Order: sequence, then C-alpha cells, then structure tokens
Amino acid sequence: MKGFRPAPLIVGTSERWRAIVGALLGIVITAILCRLCADTTAVWLVAPLGASAVLVFAVPASPLAQPWSVVGGNTVSALMGVLCVHLIDDPALAAGVAVAAAIVAMFALRCLHPPGGAAALLAVLTHASSLDFVFFPVLVNSVLLVLVGIIYNTATGRRYPHSQLVERTNVPTSRFSSADLDAVLKRYNQVLDVSRDELEDILHMAEMNAMERRMSELRCEDIMTRDVFTVEYGTDLQDAWELMRRHRVKALPVVDRQRRIIGIISLADFMRHAEVDRSDGMRERLNLLIKRSGNSHTTKPEAVGQIMCHKVRVISANRSVGELMSIFSEHGHHHIPVIDGNHRLAGIITQSDFVRALYRSGGVRP
Repeated sequence: MKGFRPAPLIVGTSERWRAIVGALLGIVITAILCRLCADTTAVWLVAPLGASAVLVFAVPASPLAQPWSVVGGNTVSALMGVLCVHLIDDPALAAGVAVAAAIVAMFALRCLHPPGGAAALLAVLTHASSLDFVFFPVLVNSVLLVLVGIIYNTATGRRYPHSQLVERTNVPTSRFSSADLDAVLKRYNQVLDVSRDELEDILHMAEMNAMERRMSELRCEDIMTRDVFTVEYGTDLQDAWELMRRHRVKALPVVDRQRRIIGIISLADFMRHAEVDRSDGMRERLNLLIKRSGNSHTTKPEAVGQIMCHKVRVISANRSVGELMSIFSEHGHHHIPVIDGNHRLAGIITQSDFVRALYRSGGVRP
C-alpha cells in the first residue's frame, strides 16, 4: 500500500508559481488566438491541451514536454483517432484501438506525449471524421502553446526547447562515465520523464554532494598517520637521512622535547643544499652533505636545524579534512603535520592519506 502514497515534491514556491503563471498564460493566449480564427460553430480548443500545458510549463526539461513531442504527439494521435472513427463502428473498440495506435505512432516518430492519448480518444468520442480536426484545432493549438512555452520558459530562466542530445565538453570528474549511464538505462528499459543529460547532471551533483558531506564529517585525526618518525634540531643530517631512507618517508617533523613542532626537514631540503640543480658530481655533493665531517668547526651543515624549513603549515586534529583540499592542491604541500589541543605533534597527513580519504568519501571501498 506504500506505493499509493504520493512522494513529496522537492520544488520551491517560486518554481511552483512560475509553472502556474506559465500554464495560465499558455492556455489563455492559445484560446484567444484560436477563438479569433475559428468559425462560430467550430471547436477552437481541445481538452488534452491542458495536460500539455502542465508538461510544457511545469516540467520543461522532460522529454515528453519538448516541442516535437507536443506538436507531433498531439497531431499524430488525433490522426489515429480520426482514422479509427472511419474504420471501426464500435465506439468502445475504436477508442481502445485509437489510443494504442497513437502510442505506436508516437514511439515510431519519437514524439511520445501522454496528452496525445487523450487527443486520440477525444477524436473518437466526438466522432471527428474530418481531417480538419487534426489541423484545427489540434495542430494549431499545439503550435501556439509551444510558442508561448518557448518565450515564457526562456524569459523565466528555463532552457526550452531542452536538447536531449548534448555534447559535453567539460565532463565532471566522477566514478561513472556516460557509457556507464547508457548501459544502465539500456538495462532499465523504461521511459523516463527526465532528459538523459539532466539525469546525468543530477547524478554528478548528488555524487559531489555526498563526497563533500563525507569529507566534512571526516576529521584530520581520522585519516592521519599516527606513528610519525621525528627528529630534533640537533639530529645529525646523516641520521636523519638514514631514517628517511630506512622508512621510505620524504619528510620528518622537527620537534622539541615537548613534541612541539619547530620545523620540518624534507628530501627537498637535502637536494637544495646539495645543489642538485648542477648536473656535475650530484651524488658526490649529496654524500658530502650527509657525511659527518668530524671537525669541531666547519661551514658545512651538520645538523637538521641548519637546513630544515622553519615555516611549517600545521592543522589541528579536530579540523575537517575538507580544509586540506586547497592546501594540497593549490599551495604545493606534500606533508601536513597534525597537532593536538596542546599544540603537540599528534600525527601527519601525506598526499597519500588525503587521496585515500577522497577515494573512500566517494562511497567505494577496495
């Protein structure tokens, strides 16, 4: 029985009023113009046009509401109804065949439009035996309604006609491709009352919103590496280098005795002081930098504090992971030390940790 419960409409008040005013103007303008052109005894407005107005103004992005669907669907369906009036004597049978034939024709011409079934049925019930009924009022009504729909929807910020075949140049980064969506729609094998490009945009936006929500819920302490290898200001460069090589890390936070961060030393610091930009004797210069000189007085750097970077970007353990996005992507950082409430080192977040968090925030697990 839950299937009979109507789903809530997630549409704002302004959009509802936009649709209401649009349908009002569409029917009024179409009716006035057709009444001026019709004879006094002729029918100048058909009831299925009311259903067409709902689609054109309330759901202008729907494939069922596009100009060709409205004009082609109503017109060809009315034609099927007129033909059934001529070919079938029983009105009940003619009504059923007319609606079925209208659906066949609309599928064949790619102009599926629900009010078209009503147009076919109306032709049978009113015994419309003349083709004049197809052209006026059905065709003229549909054309005028579409023209009003184009003007009104465009003026109110809605794309109409809404192209159903869109070539994408800037495809959003996502875990699924257009080919994946096409494959799913093929398996789904049902007519959707939403255009394919709108559906793809909705899925992309939902995925991005889910990722942002998960990222905002994650804290730095949830993804950081807790076992951090550290050095002190006076640690020999050779010891620091061997520590980095042994544990395959590219940076070491420099801390004092209270584990407060006073700097960071990275592979780039070693390379810079070894002058790797010079191609000759690079290995020898690096070995000379790392190796202890054994002299009490020397101009060569011997300790970590002499080559480390003193300006260190840190982040608190309770901060959102989403704040790291700009730090890693725009500022060129590769390692962000994490501090606790007492400003002591609690962990470190590397680019690998951050990428892993991004991967998991998309809802996919290895």
